Order: sequence, then structure tokens, then C-alpha cells
Amino acid sequence: MKDGIHPNYQETTVSCGCGHSFKTRSVRSELKIDICNECHPFYTGKLKYVDTAGRIDKFQKKFAAGTYGSLASKGKK
Repeated sequence: MKDGIHPNYQETTVSCGCGHSFKTRSVRSELKIDICNECHPFYTGKLKYVDTAGRIDKFQKKFAAGTYGSLASKGKK
């Protein structure tokens, strides 16, 4: 292998949004992730909505009133 062309492969701390952290190796010194194996629904068996942008709340508010375009009851003219 040639010297000086490869990145520095070092021990890395990976931190999840749920608070779980673990160590691995990478070219970065620190990684921050949104979801990991401790909080992912596939591994935990629990249903959890991963909603970072508030899309689920926005959808529920939009359709809660029942007055959205195609869902509104059509009155007699």
C-alpha cells in the first residue's frame, strides 16, 4: 500500500437521537444518527413513527376536521 493516500482510519463514537451510543471505526471522529438498532421498530418490535419534520401531525390536523377538498360533503345547489 502506498503511504499518504489513505484516510486516517480511527475509533469513532456513534451517537443516536435516542441517547444510545457505541464505538466503531471510521474515517470520522464522531457520527450522529437519527435512529439506531436500539430504537428502530424492526429490531425492537414496537411500532414507532419516525417523524422528524412534523409531517404526521400536519397530516392529522389537515384531515381531522373532515373539510379537506375531496372529503367534504357535497351540498345541494
